[in-house]
Amino acid sequence: MGHALMENRNGLAVAGTVTHATGTAEREAALALIDWPRRRRLRRAIRRAGRVTLGADKAYDVSGFVAALRQRAVTPHIAINGRISKHGVVRTTAVDGRVTRHPGYAISQVIRKRVEEIFGWDKSVGGLAQVKLRGLAKVKALFTFALAAYNLIRLPKLLARA
Repeated sequence: MGHALMENRNGLAVAGTVTHATGTAEREAALALIDWPRRRRLRRAIRRAGRVTLGADKAYDVSGFVAALRQRAVTPHIAINGRISKHGVVRTTAVDGRVTRHPGYAISQVIRKRVEEIFGWDKSVGGLAQVKLRGLAKVKALFTFALAAYNLIRLPKLLARA
């Protein structure tokens, strides 16, 4: 599975990794990608920027993942998984009202879908629809190269807009 971390303002891929598909691979990779830029210089920049948020889909609405984000001082802007069971019971969510009442949550829910553009480009143009390589290290190198190529394709459009 390929995982990408995107910054919301410009839609550029900041980091990416590849993992084996397990039931918790997405959440574990998300935490690893969040921890990746936590070096000294970037930590200062994050502190100056204010609170860091993470937008994600319903698969990330798990109490353990939300608690891990809060431990890292990251606000979880995660889509609420309000699935109804066959007995008519609505699933409880790990995202509380402190997050959902802010207008930034609604904005984050709209913008988080932009990450699918990265994966769509990587599959159609970047050649990742059917990976011809074997081994985690080789696939990770290909995925990282495809993310960098996507950013290079996106940059002229962003510069023209500015």
